[in-house]
Amino acid sequence: MVRVIPVLNVLGAVMMIFAAAMMLSVAMAFIADDGALRGCGQAMAITLASGFLLWVLTRHSGKELRPRDGFLLVALVWTVLPAFATLPLMFYLPGVSFTDAYFEAVSGITTTGATVLSGLDALPVSINFWRMFLVWIGGMGVVVMAVAILPLLGVGGSQIFKAETPGPMKDAKLTPRIAETAKGLWSVYALITAACLVSLKVAGMTWFDATVQAFSTVGLGGFTAHDASYAFWNSPAIEMVTIFFMLLSGMNFGTHFLAFRRREFQPYRADPEAWVFLLVVLGSCLGVAWFLFGNRVYDNIWTALRFAGFNVASIATTTGFTNTDYSLWPIFAPVWMLFLCCFCTCSGSTGGGIKMVRAVLMVKQALRELRRIVHPRAYIPVKLAGSMVENNIVFAVLAFMLVYGGTVILLTMVLTATGLDLIASASAIIACINNTGPGLAQVGPASTYAVLTDFQTWLCTIAMLLGRLELMTLLVVFTPGFWRH
Repeated sequence: MVRVIPVLNVLGAVMMIFAAAMMLSVAMAFIADDGALRGCGQAMAITLASGFLLWVLTRHSGKELRPRDGFLLVALVWTVLPAFATLPLMFYLPGVSFTDAYFEAVSGITTTGATVLSGLDALPVSINFWRMFLVWIGGMGVVVMAVAILPLLGVGGSQIFKAETPGPMKDAKLTPRIAETAKGLWSVYALITAACLVSLKVAGMTWFDATVQAFSTVGLGGFTAHDASYAFWNSPAIEMVTIFFMLLSGMNFGTHFLAFRRREFQPYRADPEAWVFLLVVLGSCLGVAWFLFGNRVYDNIWTALRFAGFNVASIATTTGFTNTDYSLWPIFAPVWMLFLCCFCTCSGSTGGGIKMVRAVLMVKQALRELRRIVHPRAYIPVKLAGSMVENNIVFAVLAFMLVYGGTVILLTMVLTATGLDLIASASAIIACINNTGPGLAQVGPASTYAVLTDFQTWLCTIAMLLGRLELMTLLVVFTPGFWRH
């Protein structure tokens, strides 16, 4: 049976760590003198006091977490922390409802990038900084960050890390100690972010824009500090830098970690997802560019390539940046982009969707079944990167695909029943459950999710949380067997 008290004890510690992260927005408000200092300070104080109180009240509990405890903790962290992340927004923007503020916070921390806010250019720099910093924190996972720190408090993190890590094969460890693994991943994550920041500054952004856009780019979150997104800069150089780092962040950070540690490219060659991911995304960029040029959306092939390349790479990696209103393109292009966001990014990346490794396994499983029809007595294993994949992993992927498809259909039907048209409903759910951001029609790239009712907003919020935790991690908490011995 799940032991709630030890889980709450660790949750309190995580909340205090989260409050410490809020200090950056407080410092930004103080330096910029943007009028949000009081709100950011109050938000940090409330979060710190709440976490400390929860930790003190449960401090006498046993601190060793079991597997089920890890799943409950992950579910609580990803639902409770956004409630506190709303505070800077609600204190500075009193007209924002809790529903909209919670949606915005969940969108940031799940790296979705869907927004209900407009007038972003006029927001205080500390508020925009906090929005984008949420994306950066959520990119590698709040829980993974906590795993690197909580061992100092005597709390083991192996089960938490296993529950949080994306992808179907979660048992492989990069280093012998799970805390060292988490620290290594965060180190690589921070290094790539720093490289992105410097590159964006060199390409023409201000230091502030380069900083927050690096957070949002490496986190594949899609938030910007400008209503026009990347059309604000209208710079091919900035767009090229962003494409490069979106593709880099769409790959497995475990692969990046191994490549950095060994100082060689062999881990990339051995990664069964990386080259498929790059071929699909880059091939789609070229294909959509040719399609737009052929349909005379753009008179110049290079212009078509610029806009197709940026927007296809952005949506396929579940980032959500835009430099034009692609919903005005012939319908095939935006629909293809939404299709790509369902599976393109690699497991262990900051992207959303079902992950490329699952798509590859499903294709291999389909080919195996076709061969079995012709050779019913043959033994035909499914292999990935030269290694045989156990049937239990294949079955788990099949189950995940069934739950994923069923969830998308169910939420789309419910959203449609509320009065939203089918295209907007389907694209909103697909964009949210894949943590992509912009959809089509009323929730397209030229609009925001503010057009939705409160109920519709909560449905999209649930979709974002389900997508970020890859459905099973969150849904298992609601099964009766989870709470029994």
